[in-house]
Amino acid sequence: MTKAVLSTLELLVLLLPAALLLGGYMARVFRGERTFLSAGLRPIEKLVYRLCRIDESQEMSGRSYALSVVATTLGGCLVLFLIQLLQGILPFNPQGLHGVRWDTALNTAISFGTNTNWQAYAGETTMSPLTQMLGLAVQNFLSAAVGIAVAVAMIRGFARKETQTIGSFWVDFVRAVVYVLLPLALVLAVVLVSQGVVQTLHAPVSAQTLEGATQVIPVGPVASQEAIKEVGTNGGGYYNANSAHPFENPNGLTNLLENFALLLIPTALVFSFGIIVGNRRQGRALLAAMLVLFALGLGVSFWAELSGNPLLAGAGVSGGANLEGKEVRFGIPASALWAESTTVTSTGAVNSAHDSDLPLSGLVQLFNMGIGEVIFGGVGVGLIGMLFYVVLAMFIAGLMIGRTPEFLGKKLGAREMIMAVIGILLPSITLLAGAAVALVLPAGLAGLGNPAAHGLSEILYAYTSAAGNNGSAMAGLSVNTPFYNLTLGLAMLIGRFATLLPGLAIGAAVARKKTVPGSIATFPTTGALFVVVLVAVILLVGALTYFPAFSLGPILEHLFLGAGRLA
Repeated sequence: MTKAVLSTLELLVLLLPAALLLGGYMARVFRGERTFLSAGLRPIEKLVYRLCRIDESQEMSGRSYALSVVATTLGGCLVLFLIQLLQGILPFNPQGLHGVRWDTALNTAISFGTNTNWQAYAGETTMSPLTQMLGLAVQNFLSAAVGIAVAVAMIRGFARKETQTIGSFWVDFVRAVVYVLLPLALVLAVVLVSQGVVQTLHAPVSAQTLEGATQVIPVGPVASQEAIKEVGTNGGGYYNANSAHPFENPNGLTNLLENFALLLIPTALVFSFGIIVGNRRQGRALLAAMLVLFALGLGVSFWAELSGNPLLAGAGVSGGANLEGKEVRFGIPASALWAESTTVTSTGAVNSAHDSDLPLSGLVQLFNMGIGEVIFGGVGVGLIGMLFYVVLAMFIAGLMIGRTPEFLGKKLGAREMIMAVIGILLPSITLLAGAAVALVLPAGLAGLGNPAAHGLSEILYAYTSAAGNNGSAMAGLSVNTPFYNLTLGLAMLIGRFATLLPGLAIGAAVARKKTVPGSIATFPTTGALFVVVLVAVILLVGALTYFPAFSLGPILEHLFLGAGRLA
């Protein structure tokens, strides 16, 4: 346990100062202020505006902003869908791979277009280098930029007063790519290459095994995709083993850097929030709530994995901790820490087999995704989801003290409450309904590789990951079928728009309101009491929503193992 705590502290010591600096930088970027990169990047930004005929001084209403978000997302899905279908006749295909099957291509297009990056296929044997670069990697940038842009627009709504606009989507989108995602991904890619991550357009390499057989090893532009996969909280790996593959994640240093990268922008956005709204303490209060929830889940996972499988202990098998499904290069602490990081964000990258984690670890992962990945969260969408819970918490606090709920000087009305509830509950309804359908139809049960409670957990995990736009999987469920490709694709679309569009609606609504000065009766939102209330609301909503399903899945499986049985 000591090593686990030290691993966590090592990550946080790197993360928090870097996020503070990046948060300040991003606040300047999205306020249109000059930064230390402006001399080199401003000409590129202006060139993009000129080529795309974007007027950077023209702002949008909430409705126009939302339509631009939907058009960009669906347009990206369509382009990626076509690239996959035509893969067989496109260049940079040294393996001669055929076009991707239509249902797999559709699922993948939706997946990468919605920043989910769920993969129902083995990347190295399904996608050519061109598809990986022009299709998947490009969408990693664009879908991440959409999430950042919407979060910035929502933040502006709280920062402004009595205005009908919340900024320009196209300007926010371009700045997210040019000033944030590209520089960070470039730096990380160079570092990863220096540590042995593959970056080439070479054809697959043949190697002689110790047994004398010939092994064909696919290679490709891995480092560049790995970098934006983590920086943009995307998660889609070049290889089927994702970040457990040594070509993506060769050593302890790359493991730490990739874990750091997937948390960096979500954490930085919390600091940006405090700066843009003019209340840094508010940003720190939200971060405190995230850290409390992060620590609670991580503590449970560490305890479960380090305690080991009680079924094996009862059978007299020595060894203690649960090493099944873990890379020996990383060990249990780094694997559990990564699993927590990837499910509290919408990254979906994995460095171990989640299907081999013990039930309580799986419960934590399901809960992290089920509450909307608001503990840090994906790029933009995590902060949006946390603000949904803030609105809900302020309504509850308002009922307790008998006042109209307020946040950052804005009175919150019925519209804000309705949008927050939609953002919280619609993805939950989608994932529970999808899992229920899969459990009663032969097409859903056909892919099940494990019986009883664990099988239910695998199906729940799939739909929770899809509706939460996470993309990770327990991997014991065969999902590359028309049924799962179509139903999970639908869940991804609903989950994406059920977060972004209500967030924009709240941002536009509060932007039109006046700022109300605080009084002695105003509920303070920057202190410990607010953090406690916010954390309690998140835990309570999550428990009430998912307890029936989780009690039949990971909780029941945990009880089975404790009783010395599998089912």
